Amino acid sequence: MNTSTLAIISALSLSGTAIAGEANSLSFGSEQCNIEFKNDVRIEPQRLQITNANNQHLVYSDGLLEVDGQPVELNAEQQQALADYTDKVRTYMPEVAQIALDGVKIAGVALEEVGAAFGISHNEALSDLVDNIGVNIEQTFYQDGAFVMGKQSFEQLGNDIESQFDEDFEQAIEQAMVQSIGSIFIALGSELLGSGGDMDEFEQRMERLGEQVEQRVELQAAHIEERADALCHSFSELAQQEAQLLSMIPELKEYQLLGN
Repeated sequence: MNTSTLAIISALSLSGTAIAGEANSLSFGSEQCNIEFKNDVRIEPQRLQITNANNQHLVYSDGLLEVDGQPVELNAEQQQALADYTDKVRTYMPEVAQIALDGVKIAGVALEEVGAAFGISHNEALSDLVDNIGVNIEQTFYQDGAFVMGKQSFEQLGNDIESQFDEDFEQAIEQAMVQSIGSIFIALGSELLGSGGDMDEFEQRMERLGEQVEQRVELQAAHIEERADALCHSFSELAQQEAQLLSMIPELKEYQLLGN
């Protein structure tokens, strides 16, 4: 049972790991991107807005650039470079939220595995905790039909998830145990009978059960880490592309999204 619980904790932790790091740097899986978020971005279907620390806005919409309320004329080369850059921002930024949400789904898989193993049909306390973290992620990144991501929201979400663990997880585990204790004892009794009363065999069977849960969770976690590492590489390339864009269009200097 301890192994299964650890599997759930690890799965839930993926959602925080995928979006948080020290000094607002991006940390995905085992790879540290060492990229700092500098400003906030708001992505709408036909409009992209970057807001800096002085609450000034860069708006790019329908091929037109406006910086702090003033239109900026672009030549063909600048226009193409800016269009390429904003296309990648639109592609890469939402993937951060999706990786975090998929990390939460892994926790759901762990709950299902443990429930199936012990004959527990529904574990309300833990399920609610997982659902609440997913809702928190959704509400942070998706606001009024737009995708929003920035230094402040990035940091706040990591703090919120950590707070939920501190405040809710121990209580949820206790509730789950109270709700499910009968089913757990019945399942344990069945496992012990299946082992012929041999405690060593029973212990080995329980260890195998924990390993099965862990293996399924780790398999899905490995897929997320692969996606996260690829995204980390994409962000590194985007930071380099952004640096080149800033040299081409000096008006964008105060609206840099990524930095090392």
